[in-house]
Amino acid sequence: MNEAPACCSGEFTVRHTLGLHARPAGRFVALASRFEAEIEVTRAGEPGESVNGRSVLSLLSLAAGFGTRLCVRASGADAQKAVAALGQVLEQPLEGDGG
Repeated sequence: MNEAPACCSGEFTVRHTLGLHARPAGRFVALASRFEAEIEVTRAGEPGESVNGRSVLSLLSLAAGFGTRLCVRASGADAQKAVAALGQVLEQPLEGDGG
């Protein structure tokens, strides 16, 4: 019996004062790689393509500055856990980030 993979999504606000630059994008990708689920990220409420959540360059292409809303979508067995954990990365300022 084949079941469809679980899907989950959530919207999160980038809280890093410098936006989603290389360091937080790297943290996001490192965490995303720990999950089996496929991870996609888009700018919330804006038409456009989703990017691979396991690619730093793809995440940087979103040009997500401070306060940008991003939609994280995951599909797979651990989708819900992935979205919750990745949302925390986006919404927690980096240590020493000043915000």
